[in-house]
This record gives sequence, C-alpha cells and structure tokens, in this order.
Amino acid sequence: MGRRLGHVAMALLGALLFGTAGLALGSWYGGRGAEPLSAEATRSAAGELLPGVEPSGSTTVQGYRYGVSLAADEVGGSRIEFQYGDGAACALSEQMRRAAETRGWRELRRVPGASCDGWRAERDGMTVTLTHPAHGSRLSITQSAPGGFRAATITGTLLGAVAGAVLFWVVARSRRPVPLLVGTLVTVALFPGAALTWTDLAAHRLAEPVWPVWRGLAPVLVPLWLVLLLIGVIVLAKRRDPAVPVTDPVATGRAG
Repeated sequence: MGRRLGHVAMALLGALLFGTAGLALGSWYGGRGAEPLSAEATRSAAGELLPGVEPSGSTTVQGYRYGVSLAADEVGGSRIEFQYGDGAACALSEQMRRAAETRGWRELRRVPGASCDGWRAERDGMTVTLTHPAHGSRLSITQSAPGGFRAATITGTLLGAVAGAVLFWVVARSRRPVPLLVGTLVTVALFPGAALTWTDLAAHRLAEPVWPVWRGLAPVLVPLWLVLLLIGVIVLAKRRDPAVPVTDPVATGRAG
C-alpha cells in the first residue's frame, strides 16, 4: 500500500512540474499572432471609455518581462498608457464602467486597487485597464489574446501533465535508487521555473505572458540541468551492484 502511494505521489509531482512547463509553452504558442497595437485605435478607445476627459500624457511601452523582449505580434508585446491628472481620480472608474457597458465592451471586471478600484474591459483585440496609482490615474491598453489562446494553453498544460505523470510513474516502478535520484534531480531542475510561473499566475493570471519566466531562467537552468545530469550518471554508475562470484557449495565442502 505504501509503495503504491509513493507511485501516486511521484506521478502527481511529475504532472505538476511538467504541466507547468506545458502551460508556459502552450501560452507562448497560443499567444503568437496577436494584433499589434495601433496608436489611432488606442486613442479612440480611450476617448470612448472616458469621454470628455483629456489625458495629460501618454507612453508607449514595449513588452519586456524577466529580461526577455517580446515581439510586437505576441501577447504582451506592447502597451500604451494614458495618464490622467497628478493624483488618483477615482470618479473615472464609474465613468469607464458605464461607458463600457453601453458601448459593448466585453469581459468587464473590477480591478482591486489601493486608492480605489479600477476596471478592465476587452474589445477589438485590445484589453483596457484603468488603475489609480498615487501619482495619477492610468489607462493601460494592451493586446488581447488571439482566438485559440486558451485552447492552446489548456492543451499544453494537459499534455505536459500527462507526460510528466507517465514518466514519473515509470521511474517510480524502477529499482532503487532510480526513483529517488530521478525525482530529486528533475524536481531541482524544474522547480525554479514552476515556482516563478505559479507566483506570476497568482498575481496576474494570464493577463501577462508567463513563458518568459523559463527563457529568462535559461542561462541558469541549462548549466544546472547539465550538472544534474552528470551527477545522476555518476551516482547511478557507482550504485551498480558489482558482480558477485558464484561458489560451488559441493566443492567448498570437499575442500573443508
């Protein structure tokens, strides 16, 4: 019973680690082909959601996460921000909510904030988010995920989880010390990327691309994987049982 529970635990660990990596890979694949932002379209969206309110300034920010520059046609590849005033203008939240409801914006939801809550809405390939930092209210416009983004993300997660569960289940049924060694080495190799990915998801869900986590860690993870692979080969080579000489009991008795 205890051995079978150990197999199940190993399979779950593999599903978690490889499923997280598959989630990042699926979100990268599904996020390609996003419509690049247009300055004219973003100005029109800002005027539609906050009619009669002129921004005090605007900034175009190129996508850059975890040391990785994003392409213009990837989700999160660029962002245009409009600044309003020098302090939090909380009245803009209600104004945006009413305009979004009457103008047919989708996925309207509240965004919790320190000063006051903002709002988030999507339409025409754009995701618009109003927040209220202390230095002034800000309307941020980014690309919406293209069609098939969620399907690709879910598919990548499921395929990764199944592959990890099967791999760890097979390893768990191997002779000792293979299960403990492989489980430890793979966990150490994948845990940093998995932990950062889930931390990112807890903070942003899928509003920000998570695949740059793995690419940003690659300069550290790849040498680590090579070192761990070398350690695994050395340990397995040393733990092989040496050939035991076979003795003939009859001959031993005669000699006695």
